[in-house]
Amino acid sequence: MSDTTQTGPTPASPAVGEATGKRGEMLAADGRPLKSSLNRALRRQKLRALGLIAPLLIFVLVTFIAPIADMLFRSVENDIVSNTLPGTVEELNDWDVATSETPDEAVYRALYYDLFLAAEAKEHTKLGSRLNYEKTGLSSLFRSSGRGLDDFGDDYLDQLEEIDERWAEGAFWYSLMTGSGEADESYLNGRVRTLERMTTENLPGDVGFAPSAEIAALLPETTHAYSDFASYTALVDGDVVAEEDPWESVYVGLMNDLQTADLAAYSGPEVDALRAAQAADIPLVSAKDFFAEEDEDWVDPSVWSTIQTYSPRYTPGYFLNSVDMQLTPEGMEMRPDNEQVYIKLFKRTMFMSLMITGSCILLGYPVAWLLANLPMRKANLLMILVLLPFWTSLLVRTSAWKVMLQQQGVINDVLVWLGMVDDMNRLVMINNQFGTIVAMTHILLPFMILPLYSVMQGIPPTYLRAAKSLGATNWTAFWRVYFPQSVPGIGAGSILVFILSIGYYITPEIVGGTTGTFISNRIAYHISSSLNWGLAAALGTILLGVVLLLYWAYDRIVGIDNVKLG
Repeated sequence: MSDTTQTGPTPASPAVGEATGKRGEMLAADGRPLKSSLNRALRRQKLRALGLIAPLLIFVLVTFIAPIADMLFRSVENDIVSNTLPGTVEELNDWDVATSETPDEAVYRALYYDLFLAAEAKEHTKLGSRLNYEKTGLSSLFRSSGRGLDDFGDDYLDQLEEIDERWAEGAFWYSLMTGSGEADESYLNGRVRTLERMTTENLPGDVGFAPSAEIAALLPETTHAYSDFASYTALVDGDVVAEEDPWESVYVGLMNDLQTADLAAYSGPEVDALRAAQAADIPLVSAKDFFAEEDEDWVDPSVWSTIQTYSPRYTPGYFLNSVDMQLTPEGMEMRPDNEQVYIKLFKRTMFMSLMITGSCILLGYPVAWLLANLPMRKANLLMILVLLPFWTSLLVRTSAWKVMLQQQGVINDVLVWLGMVDDMNRLVMINNQFGTIVAMTHILLPFMILPLYSVMQGIPPTYLRAAKSLGATNWTAFWRVYFPQSVPGIGAGSILVFILSIGYYITPEIVGGTTGTFISNRIAYHISSSLNWGLAAALGTILLGVVLLLYWAYDRIVGIDNVKLG
């Protein structure tokens, strides 16, 4: 048996060993492992692609995602009550609306101090407007009561001045409230944060005042009112606290504190004036009686139940109002029949949007078929006519329909001239659903024609000729061969027209009257007129949810992959 000879390099030759690493992995030209180099190259490629689309991504985030997120937040946000009336909301936690009785004196005192600060900051009218959405009349109640708050403290000031004229001086009050002991910075900081939440502004700066801990314990209501005065005077008005006369609410707090204050052990500044004021035994007027005299609605339990119900920072009330329900202390319930409007508007919006979409399909399909099958020169001429409405203002087109459809308009005049309509019984085609459907069909028709034309242009005409050569009639060839291939264009056009029509508000506002308006008109009203942005956000969120639900249903039934624009 003879040995076999072997030619060429062996498997372990140096030529092969130079292309592999110590562990046998393949190496790139730079000596790095090939897998690491590939991953690094892919990362660079992805970062390069991200850099190219970053401007568009930022634009979409800022102009689309952020507004939607803000809308979703506004639909549940409700911090104006708790920020404007923090003390009142806290005291109301112990009040039971089921008793059908008004709250106790502590609630009215807290309301006075909260409302006084809010009135100085001009925030009480905003609070009244918010609560007026839930109970009519609260806006005027807060506005009128805010104007009469000074009267409560003025009577006390007059009687204190008869005892000691220094009670009207800012320097005297500053000396009294700062005291001689340790300052209570935490109390003042809490009042500053309350002011910031109420005004929704950042208020940097030094107040230049802090109540003494001894005074804060001895005169708690006075310290509360004076700290509000000092914070607002220094941070908002920019004045020196010691040089300004205190608010009338400070005197109300002092009178309440002097009823129970133990001045025997107190020896701080202005102690003699405090003792003289306490010894004078000035008659005390309850805050409840003051508010009842200002407006009898303040002793109406339903007013307080509304404040209590909408005191949490987040509320489902806007969404409930959007579906003709309301939030009450007993829970959720339907609104009275004469106040139910939004469900009807949602139904009308869905119905009319579907009618407009169907009208655009019926009118747009023949036009698109004509464009796709005519010679190029004629098709281009017709395409110019299709695109011509885009060169005309939407407002002009809508106003033109208002002129044409009115009872003394062009269409009625022609029908009367032809003898089809009696002059005394002209057709009512404006300020109703018919007018809205006609005007919006005209405006949205190009959005149906263009996708249909794009799809039909890609259907080979030989298919129809082949069907006819096999014995099919013109109708059978169209229905069995041509139409199924044009369905993706119908789907694309229907989605465009339906989504555009469901959010239209200019055309329905001009030609729709009271029966042809959409839910979008109500959203625009709450944004621009009633300023009820929370309800507008809730309505918009529901409308967005309905569109997404219909989109999902369309995808399940037809398949979004079958929708083509060309």
